[in-house]
Amino acid sequence: QIAKEFGLKTLVGAWLGNDPEINRREVEGLINLAKEGLVDIAAVGNEVMYRKDLSEDELLDYIREVKKAIPHIPAGYVDAYYEFTHRPAITEICDVILCNCYPFWEGCPFENSLEYMKQMYYQAKSAANGKEVIITETGWPSKGENLRGAVPSEKSARDYFINTQLWSANENIPVFYF
Repeated sequence: QIAKEFGLKTLVGAWLGNDPEINRREVEGLINLAKEGLVDIAAVGNEVMYRKDLSEDELLDYIREVKKAIPHIPAGYVDAYYEFTHRPAITEICDVILCNCYPFWEGCPFENSLEYMKQMYYQAKSAANGKEVIITETGWPSKGENLRGAVPSEKSARDYFINTQLWSANENIPVFYF
């Protein structure tokens, strides 16, 4: 509501998991907020395929329910970029593709991270068949453990942020930085 008061657009999600009662409340809450005019994009689930919290058919049923209840609002699903290649039924039902792109978590060295993120994005974009693709999560850690060739550091975190912002602005790609 506050975002709307300030003229901001919103991406509002239903956090789905393995508890049907919580999923019901989340879906109903998303639909109610959308009917109040507070949702510009509806995200039905976040990484439930990655976490294996739901079957693909269960997720598809939730997405269908939301789309039927609020047909005037674009609906999508948030997951790792590759899920949209591996799960064409999910990609097909989504109005917008909401992909997470983390080169760090795939062990990519910082020096290659921007090109790797571009590959992630364009893989999702190719699967999207002309639908809008939004990077819903990306980022680089400033501290923590190394992951193969990926090393967290304040400099890399800063530079990854700058590189992401410059690329996304130049290519007109919406990004949520996380």
